[in-house]
Amino acid sequence: MALTKLPKDGLATDSVSTSQIEDGTVQNQEFSDGTITSAKLADSTIANAKLSNSSFTINGTSVNLGASITANAGVEWQSVITSNTTMVANRGYIVNTSGGAISMTLPASATIGDTIQIKDYAETFATNNLTILRNSHKIQGATINSILTTNRASVTLVYADATKGWLFTDEHNVGDLEGPAYTSATGGNIVTTHGDDKIHVFTSSGNFVVSSTGNSGGSPSAISYLVVAGGGGGGGGHDNGVAGGAGGGGGGYRTGGIYGPSPLRGSTITVTSQTYPVTVGAGGPGGPANQGGGTAPSNNGSTSTFSTITSAGGGGGGGGNYPSTGGSGGSGGGAARAPGSAGSGNTPPVSPPQGNSGGGSHPSVGAGGGGIGGSGAGGGSTSGGTGAPNLIWPTSAATPISGNINGNGTNWAHGKNGAPGSPSSPGTAGDANEGNGGGGGGGNNGAGGNAGSGVVILRYKYQN
Repeated sequence: MALTKLPKDGLATDSVSTSQIEDGTVQNQEFSDGTITSAKLADSTIANAKLSNSSFTINGTSVNLGASITANAGVEWQSVITSNTTMVANRGYIVNTSGGAISMTLPASATIGDTIQIKDYAETFATNNLTILRNSHKIQGATINSILTTNRASVTLVYADATKGWLFTDEHNVGDLEGPAYTSATGGNIVTTHGDDKIHVFTSSGNFVVSSTGNSGGSPSAISYLVVAGGGGGGGGHDNGVAGGAGGGGGGYRTGGIYGPSPLRGSTITVTSQTYPVTVGAGGPGGPANQGGGTAPSNNGSTSTFSTITSAGGGGGGGGNYPSTGGSGGSGGGAARAPGSAGSGNTPPVSPPQGNSGGGSHPSVGAGGGGIGGSGAGGGSTSGGTGAPNLIWPTSAATPISGNINGNGTNWAHGKNGAPGSPSSPGTAGDANEGNGGGGGGGNNGAGGNAGSGVVILRYKYQN
């Protein structure tokens, strides 16, 4: 017979343990209120598994009993800001731009739910804008900064993920948050403006430092460029008084944007806020008098680079001694005394091509080096390949660059002529910062001409 009631004095203290009670056999209604105190429970606790609910919900999120969470206490407002500031997640910023424009930089790292609020303090955002710098994150899914340009503006940003970055979840008294922005950069030996464009000219190696980029409302973050390598040095003439050296090839010529000639013109380069090293290649040295065969590659010019663009140095001209082989490069150097072969252009190959081959060999007269506008002539001709125009440096620019880079741009990266065979005459030197090849030396120990150095020119819209 089941035992239904047992007087409390019928059990000794601690004589019944939890292991002697089947789960669910003792119901709440079988106890009077207050009849079981915490002192009657082992360690004064009830295991979570013995409770009908083992979790609770906060803001729609289930949290297990015994677990820990970090509660968001909301945005913590800061004292009034009057200068450029790097912001911290879950803080509010009251910004006073009455003394001038201010930039507020988003945190370098962010996690989902991070919140930032900004409020115009003095109703001066229209006069002195507030710029929100994205600090490598996206804003509204775009890689551009945001600008607050209306008085009494108030915004809330919440971080979502790497795809969208920071999103505006609350906007008051704001205009287009993706206001016009323009690319801003420094670097170059010559920096000039032309209309709404800024032009940086590197006549020697340096850095192109982009501090901010544009957007669709201002200027695209795209750069037009001309990257010309150093030309190849001219070959030296032979000591027999007959065989002259060949001309060096022009340096590799690569251009992108709207200024270079088609079909040589490639696409622009999109830049970001960072430092871009710029290398301007030196021209190759002219070959010595009585230059032997097979030595032309030592006369090659050096490469020029910007971002993803590399232009190869021009190939050196072949020497008057045989076999005379021109060096390969941006444009190839010419061959001189037969047997010998011209250097190949567009080496290594790129599209659009950066140059052409040099001219072929001849028993006595050196051939011309290749140029971007045409191959060097061979078979005894002394003509070098022509250069190519580029109006990235405008005709009305106030400060001309050395040589022919003075507005018409008709002689960038052209090959020089081979030697006509005049006894002991040195080859003509290439023009500095044009990537021109050096001329071949005349017979009877005429030294080859030194080649011209390269140049890098960058152009972009900086205002409207």
